[in-house]
Amino acid sequence: MKIRHLKLNYLPGILGLLLVTATASAQTAADSIKYNHNEVFGPITWPVTSGDTRSANGHPGQHYWQNRADYLIKASLNEGAQDTTVTGDVTISYTNNSPDNLDHLWLQLDQNLFRPDSRGAATVPIGGDRFDVKGFSRGGYRIESVSVTYKGQTYKVDPVITDARMQLRLKTPMGAKGEKIQVRVNYSFSIPFYGADRMGRKKFKDGVVYEIAQWYPRMCVYDDVEGWNTLPYMGLGEFYCDYGDFDYYITAPAGMTVVGSGDLQNGAQVLTATQQSRLAEARNSDKTVMIIKPNEVGEPATHPFKGSLTWHFKMLNTRDVSWAASKAFIWDAARVNLPSGRKGIAMSTYPAESAGNDSWGRSTEYLKNSIEIYSKEYFEYPWNSAVNVSGVALGMEYPGIIFCLSNLKNGGLWGDVTHEIGHNWFPMIVGSNERKYMWMDEGFNTFINEYSTEKFNNGEYFNAKNRNAPGIAQMMKREKDPLMVAPEAQNEYGQYYVKTALGLDMLRNVVLGPDRFDYAFHEYIKHWAFKHPLPYDFFRTMNDAAGEDLNWFFQPWFFTTWKLDQAVQSVKYKNDDAVNGALITLVNKEKMAMPVDLKITQANGKTETLHLPVNIWQRGGTWTFLYPSTSAIQSIELDPDRQLPDADRNNNVWNGK
Repeated sequence: MKIRHLKLNYLPGILGLLLVTATASAQTAADSIKYNHNEVFGPITWPVTSGDTRSANGHPGQHYWQNRADYLIKASLNEGAQDTTVTGDVTISYTNNSPDNLDHLWLQLDQNLFRPDSRGAATVPIGGDRFDVKGFSRGGYRIESVSVTYKGQTYKVDPVITDARMQLRLKTPMGAKGEKIQVRVNYSFSIPFYGADRMGRKKFKDGVVYEIAQWYPRMCVYDDVEGWNTLPYMGLGEFYCDYGDFDYYITAPAGMTVVGSGDLQNGAQVLTATQQSRLAEARNSDKTVMIIKPNEVGEPATHPFKGSLTWHFKMLNTRDVSWAASKAFIWDAARVNLPSGRKGIAMSTYPAESAGNDSWGRSTEYLKNSIEIYSKEYFEYPWNSAVNVSGVALGMEYPGIIFCLSNLKNGGLWGDVTHEIGHNWFPMIVGSNERKYMWMDEGFNTFINEYSTEKFNNGEYFNAKNRNAPGIAQMMKREKDPLMVAPEAQNEYGQYYVKTALGLDMLRNVVLGPDRFDYAFHEYIKHWAFKHPLPYDFFRTMNDAAGEDLNWFFQPWFFTTWKLDQAVQSVKYKNDDAVNGALITLVNKEKMAMPVDLKITQANGKTETLHLPVNIWQRGGTWTFLYPSTSAIQSIELDPDRQLPDADRNNNVWNGK
């Protein structure tokens, strides 16, 4: 099938006729369309920040700054018959790079979501939901003490705790432009069984798997946009964190295997010689190597140590860390090959119930390949290791570690793994505010998952039909809230995933083309890696690097619930003879605008697809053009490849009969 862009160089001779026809068409269709070209193409200026922190081209500005939080954490997993707790001591070294003095500090207390009286528990629908935050009697942090050290003086602070946030009011304001302060908190909490689908514990035949996340008080972000970001954690909205180095120690019963974000520092103290040798083998193998085999789980030789063991991990320049522990873990690993030549390691830990080549036996293969694909296409994975943990969480991501549901198999597991590790690019590398702009992490990640699925193992799990624009159009019909609303205000949060990804697909495949889109998207990633972009930084970067004002798309797609409905209104022949050309009139019935692809089939068998730019809708909702037909037109189909979420596909086809 031939594809061509409609040229305008043969139209001057009929311009007068087109103007008359377009005017008449507009009059007859005016009552049936909702489209207003001034709403779509009117002037839009995105908000700007002061102090040259962000540039007009979408890049960080010459005075861009962000604060830094480095963590030293010592925690223990205390397994009891009725209750299992984490006790911890965290020292946060906080650097204020802003131009502002700070009278107080804000910290996130995410475990307080599980208090019975939390805001998150209060706002769960009566029928429950995926996150199902109901709280439990022992839920939430128990803060034992808080102290601050500033300019050599240490003093205790009485924290002001509001729901899942903690304010520390300082005796002396913290200075600006590089001043440092230390905060130390002693704390504990009981591990929930189901931690809002992000963490928790699940019992298997060989022991409980503990997936531990949001497990230490951590700094809220103070940024150049809103100052302190203190939106409470309520379950659906995820996280916004500053970057820093993490040095952490986990003490657990000696019979457990512990895995975590970052690099294990003391393998010689916590692993047997056999396990160390197998890990070394895995670091040089593209095939999965067993570290703890299924028949070794629970054997004395697998965990010969007594009492408890302390596992020491480090992870540099990251926004968070997480970990998992269990007596039930099978453990395997393989080498990751990164574009620069650097090598890493991908690992999986899972109970016997998850084993098998149709299930978690391929988890490390999925993880390794996803990291290699994303690293080659978007940005090299910056850390040395990643691990996938089988447990209670359906799917959750943290830097260097992901949690996937224990009973997933084949394509279901692949999809979960490639999605959760994909979050290490959005928002772990490109550090957006996912508590406020969920589409910037879930949607961008869903978009890159399409690419990894197409590339993995020659498309083993790829199905082009999964790019289901018509299906998403049906979701959009019941859409109540735009993508820009915060997650807790969104009634159809699946739109964050699929509508955002579809929007990027349309920009790439319909509006810009792969080359221009890919260049602009890579520019966005490159300039905002390890920084905090706003939606407007993304819009500006794409406009600048693609050389196209795309505000006509960004504003409706992300800020409204407008629909798209393109239709063929009529076909007339010039001088009533098809050999003289056909006057085709299109109408844009709904409020959105997009380019138009038309597949035209003539009675003589000639078929071609035309591409009309979105600019045809700049002056109104109808457009008539001359098609150089040589015989009668048999049919016209709009969007023949079904790349657009057209609300009514019945009017996309015109039949000459």
